[in-house]
Amino acid sequence: MKNSRSTLAVNKIQAVIIAVILIATIAASTYLLLANMGTAPFSLKVVSRPASFGDIVYSIPGQKCLFLVTVEENQTGTSSKPVNLSVTEPNCNVTLFPKSITPGQIAELSVIPTQDNIGKNVTITLQAERQGLKQTKTIATEVIEGENTLETEAASTRDKFTNWLSKNYPELGITNDTEWTGTIVNPRILVVMHYIFLSEDWEMYVTWHVMIPPYDWARIYLRHRYNQTAPTYAFEISSVQEQAQPQTIEVPDWV
Repeated sequence: MKNSRSTLAVNKIQAVIIAVILIATIAASTYLLLANMGTAPFSLKVVSRPASFGDIVYSIPGQKCLFLVTVEENQTGTSSKPVNLSVTEPNCNVTLFPKSITPGQIAELSVIPTQDNIGKNVTITLQAERQGLKQTKTIATEVIEGENTLETEAASTRDKFTNWLSKNYPELGITNDTEWTGTIVNPRILVVMHYIFLSEDWEMYVTWHVMIPPYDWARIYLRHRYNQTAPTYAFEISSVQEQAQPQTIEVPDWV
């Protein structure tokens, strides 16, 4: 009787071990199959440009709210296949480019509120999909009353750097002939003005301090579009009215 019970116990243990091995084998095979099909899990990340000050992104009608979209593989050793991006389009202008990215690539999402959005939160849902696997992010901006009155001064501040950059950093390809499109950012911040210009290759984030010398500084931060999520160059004019020459500075963490 004891031998029978012992044999039965051994058989049960063997059965459990076999079941565990089978489950592990099936799981590993399934994972490899999914990885080869491009359906390995991934993460979706969205950051605002420039970095928002606080939890709420404020905007005014006509402002281009810029967000950078990236994806990352959640497993190592997987083959990276494109992730397709799509976005809802509420009552405002929304553009997304490119609409398919792989890890290491960057998509730019721009949201431009209208007058009808004043006093409301504009909410956009971004969806990333690959072989049936989906990730979503919700992006929101609170639209307040305001007008863009900084364009002329922002362009003047930008141009104080471009000629110097063409001579001292020719490898960047930025000259006085570079074409830019611009937008106000952080409209609720006073004293320090904020503006972003976009060329075909670069994002130039321009800030300047509305004060008297020697505190009337101006700074720019350069980010290469579509392969960088943060600036890698920073330059400062210590006093605009005293016509100080631009100097290289460290890129701060917050930018």
